[in-house]
Amino acid sequence: MAQDFTSAHPLKIGTRGSPLALAQAHETRDRLATAFDLPGDAFEINVIKTTGDRILDRPLKEIGGKGLFTREIEEALLAGDIDIAVHSMKDMPTLQPDGLLIDCYLPREDPRDAFVTLDGGTLADLPQGAVVGSSSLRRRAQLALRRPDLELVEFRGNVQTRMGKLRDGVARATFLAMAGLNRLGMDDVPRTAIDTGDMLPAVAQGAIGIERRADDDRIAAMLAAIHHHDTGLRLACERQFLKTLDGSCETPIAGLADLDGDRLRFRGEILRPDGSDVLTVSGDCPATDGAALGDRMAQDLLDRAPDGFFDWRS
Repeated sequence: MAQDFTSAHPLKIGTRGSPLALAQAHETRDRLATAFDLPGDAFEINVIKTTGDRILDRPLKEIGGKGLFTREIEEALLAGDIDIAVHSMKDMPTLQPDGLLIDCYLPREDPRDAFVTLDGGTLADLPQGAVVGSSSLRRRAQLALRRPDLELVEFRGNVQTRMGKLRDGVARATFLAMAGLNRLGMDDVPRTAIDTGDMLPAVAQGAIGIERRADDDRIAAMLAAIHHHDTGLRLACERQFLKTLDGSCETPIAGLADLDGDRLRFRGEILRPDGSDVLTVSGDCPATDGAALGDRMAQDLLDRAPDGFFDWRS
């Protein structure tokens, strides 16, 4: 099975080309190599440029939202050009194309947001009217809710690009994911981790998912050996919450599931894009019932939302 992959016939891993995406692909390769005692040259990492990587001068919601960082990679997977695809799960639509599925997750990194300034200050330290850059509709809405005095500007690009914009004075501060900074070993980036009680992260933030063809039994058996069960339980809840709300990476939705023994505890929220209103929800269930809890939490918000609250979904 796994030994069929050699330097002559490597297992082909599809990924975006950013430093973070490559780090995630390398982690996947290394875990598979360790699990099956395979040499490094039994793997080939194929960089695939996506629409989201090519168009950097417009907000994501203007060019298609969810799927912008996955479509071309999934097309390569369906065509058989690659064997697996490695994704940041916060970028993934809740529905996969016919013939593809995700049933393997690596251990989740720190899901919290990081508040980043060159001087290492906190959100509370920002003076009135300071400029903060972010391309995330969720983060912008959450910031507008907490600090309506701040000026928000569009801020896209990878970690290195965003740090360059801070140095160029485009903004005083920005947000990044703690998971990305940790995976890149960027200890030199001044950041403050934001407690999830103050700012809930994006659904599935910090989690890596590995996509495969549904009929590829050999790959399925290999991925089962590196699947992280607890991360799977948490994401079953979070992604069902997102699915029921019909949300995407460009909708102001946040949610986080945590395991506490054999119980799973979930907190979620939806916001108006301008931060003028927020609805929150929380609940718990047996750890294996996460999808049902995620659906129930989303239905609760849908039932309570006033008329017009979901105008951003049109």
